Amino acid sequence: MADPHAVLERSRTVAVVGLSRDPAKAAHRIPQQLQGAGFRIIPVNPHTGELLGEPAYARLADVPEPIDVVEVFRPSAEAPEIARQAVAAGARALWLQQGIASPEAREIAESAGLDYVEDRCMGVEQRRYNITK
Repeated sequence: MADPHAVLERSRTVAVVGLSRDPAKAAHRIPQQLQGAGFRIIPVNPHTGELLGEPAYARLADVPEPIDVVEVFRPSAEAPEIARQAVAAGARALWLQQGIASPEAREIAESAGLDYVEDRCMGVEQRRYNITK
């Protein structure tokens, strides 16, 4: 597993798969926190057109710009497919949020040269190291 601090330091653009419309959910609060710290957030959610003031995309393949890290707020069972999509999109890292882990997703990501972090909260790590962009 990659060092979370190093992944955050090297990243600016974060595509968030499963970014929620509900401000009470971590899948909304954490990306909002990262956005406040200067990270560029790209929502990936097929059920809405805009989140956090940014256009939302139905799939990673629809994102029209380079992605540094794909942050995942979806069940572990979906992680391998998201890992394949992250590889195809040319992302540099795959980050599975706290409570999400997948040996298969790890194998897919690391075999393709992506940095991989699992079962860690990106918001907690951003605060811990006070990383801003």
